[in-house]
Amino acid sequence: MADRDGRTKFVLDEDRIPRAWYNICADLPVPPAPVLHPGTGQPIGPADLAPLFPMALIGQEVSTEREIEIPGPVRDAYRLYRPSPLHRARRLEQALDTPAHIYYKYEGVSPAGSHKPNTAIAQAFYNREEGVTRLATETGAGQWGSALSFAGALFGLEVKVYMVRASYDQKPYRRFLMETYGAQVVASPSPTTEYGRRVLAESPDSPGSLGIAISEAVEDAATREDTKYALGSVLNHVLLHQTVIGLEALEQMAMAGEEPDVIIACAGGGSNFAGLSFPFLGRNFRHGTNYRVIAVEPEAAPSMTRGVYAYDFGDTARLTPLVKMHTLGHDFIPEPIHAGGLRYHGMAPLVSLLKEHGYIEARSVHQRASFAAGVQFARAEGILPAPESTHAIRAAMDEALAAREAGTPKVILFNLSGHGHFDLASYDRYLSGALEDYEYPAEKVREALAALPRV
Repeated sequence: MADRDGRTKFVLDEDRIPRAWYNICADLPVPPAPVLHPGTGQPIGPADLAPLFPMALIGQEVSTEREIEIPGPVRDAYRLYRPSPLHRARRLEQALDTPAHIYYKYEGVSPAGSHKPNTAIAQAFYNREEGVTRLATETGAGQWGSALSFAGALFGLEVKVYMVRASYDQKPYRRFLMETYGAQVVASPSPTTEYGRRVLAESPDSPGSLGIAISEAVEDAATREDTKYALGSVLNHVLLHQTVIGLEALEQMAMAGEEPDVIIACAGGGSNFAGLSFPFLGRNFRHGTNYRVIAVEPEAAPSMTRGVYAYDFGDTARLTPLVKMHTLGHDFIPEPIHAGGLRYHGMAPLVSLLKEHGYIEARSVHQRASFAAGVQFARAEGILPAPESTHAIRAAMDEALAAREAGTPKVILFNLSGHGHFDLASYDRYLSGALEDYEYPAEKVREALAALPRV
């Protein structure tokens, strides 16, 4: 359908919400590396994960079934905002004077303003079904914390959020939203956990990191019988839940009568990237299609483009299992860029596996270049993107400009993973010229990589 302003939008009816998530593990040409126990170094079993996750999610974490049914209560909650729209960015195409056709899947229509409720709703449901009454989690920019707080309200769960200090200070409105949904929010590192107190004793002015916040949330969950841990990215079951994005996009691109040549999403832990790309990659593996897929990360935390592919901890306290991933080292603390959701030292094991074997590409961009793309997108399309999403926009615009230079048509699809309404302070810094780029901290990364576990 065409809007009055000429922008083309493809909308599915509620009955087209996917009935099953897509599990890429069924189609991977190369099997994933086993997850190892942090103490023994041996492959973990369900009992090792039971203190942190409900059994239903543990089962999904190790499943090789291609389709996993979405429970009725989860689909009912999805109806609050799904299916999300697919837009063709005609005004951006005109501004770039490109022959490329640019499409974006807009996840900012969710109540929390991003793609994160796709898994938060599912995780809250499965925890409630197993009698859990409280969830502990971390959040970077606040998108995940907002989503889990919203999901907790839907299913009657108490939620405790450890918010990375840099984002806690930069983005107070995210905290206000979480508290409105009923969550308790503290800045991480915090004085409420043993590990947080240890970090503060060593570095009172620490800006925090996702690795530190994960450690605090895991400690919280492991020390309370009424509490489980909920993670917003990285793990297989989280990426699985996000595939509703790509499953809808497949149908919407068919409505548009086009096939994407290039599929792009930003990547911090990997969830929104996997959500859009995995269903398309499944077609590559099963049917021999040739979609080109690009993950875009910040230059300040470039795990795929500058890190190593090795076993590492997901947190700084070394409480989590060891997973094989692209990593900058669990001790590495990224600079406080405004795309807080991308400030992570590692990458999802499944995304890392695909990158290591050449099934996807990765590139990194500085935050000023990404904000410049975000501003141009907002002025053309009218939607203010989240700082994380501007990384995908930057890459999509670069692909469109390359098509202009080559004089060849190209169909580009990217994930606009969230809106930036709570990020206006960072846009103010960009527009005033105060926003700075951070150079790749090679020496700090070398120091962090030296502490990788010996596996």
